[in-house]
Amino acid sequence: MSALVVDLPTRRATVRLGRRLGKLLAPSDLVVLDGPLGSGKTFLVRAICRALGLPANVPVPSPTFTLVHELPTLPPVAHADLYRLDRGSSVRELGLDALRDEGHLVLVEWGSRFLADLGGDALVVELRLDPRQAVVSATGPRSSAVRSGLERC
Repeated sequence: MSALVVDLPTRRATVRLGRRLGKLLAPSDLVVLDGPLGSGKTFLVRAICRALGLPANVPVPSPTFTLVHELPTLPPVAHADLYRLDRGSSVRELGLDALRDEGHLVLVEWGSRFLADLGGDALVVELRLDPRQAVVSATGPRSSAVRSGLERC
């Protein structure tokens, strides 16, 4: 299955993508977000969390220094940033696989190089700056179903 390209010319377009994803994602899903600094990874995570019921007054900061934030959404979200990690063993120590097993939706920034350590079957969203786009691909059956659903809605 080829990648799906979604144009994101405005912040509003990114919010719409987050809402669409929020309708399709389920407990234990894995979404990996990659792209250069400033491409909107945390902004997209925030839009997904709002679509999953996170109140507007609850901040969704980048977890660059804390590595993982858990957010009270339905399903609960584990938001991770792996930018500073260099080994798969460090990723496994974060316990994201256990959170997935417990039904958390796991949203990971800078995670493509750790797909195997994250448990595989990930929806991979590469955010590009010029032009602003999201390139969405899937690595397994569940993420392929989400990617197909995204194309239909």
